[in-house]
Amino acid sequence: MAKRPRGSARRRHTAEAVGRFQELVQRALDAIPAPFSLALDDVAIVIDDEPSREQLREAGLGPDEGLYGLYEGIPRTEYAADWAFLPNKITLFSAVLLEDFPDPAELEHEVWITVIHELAHHLGIPESRLHELGVD
Repeated sequence: MAKRPRGSARRRHTAEAVGRFQELVQRALDAIPAPFSLALDDVAIVIDDEPSREQLREAGLGPDEGLYGLYEGIPRTEYAADWAFLPNKITLFSAVLLEDFPDPAELEHEVWITVIHELAHHLGIPESRLHELGVD
């Protein structure tokens, strides 16, 4: 879960900005090499404006903290035949990312980092290891 304190006021983004954001997400997903890209077959990629209060609370964050992405599900390393399958989901929070990264190049980089970060959680890589790798 990529996060950082948010300093600016919330604002609405244009349909054009949201469309560009969707394109950045698709480019990031398209750039993931096999075999990692195959893991995307069993995880939904969702774009939402902002995290809900419940998502922030479950992530251990307060209402004034920003969350760029969130993996919800069972990591592939924990799959078991006797478990009921729940859908896995990666959510990217467009309003938070657009607000914190007004520069297009920085936004593209942070979308990439967030996609990789959340996919890594799906693959079972813990937050501590991502921090060691610099993907946080």
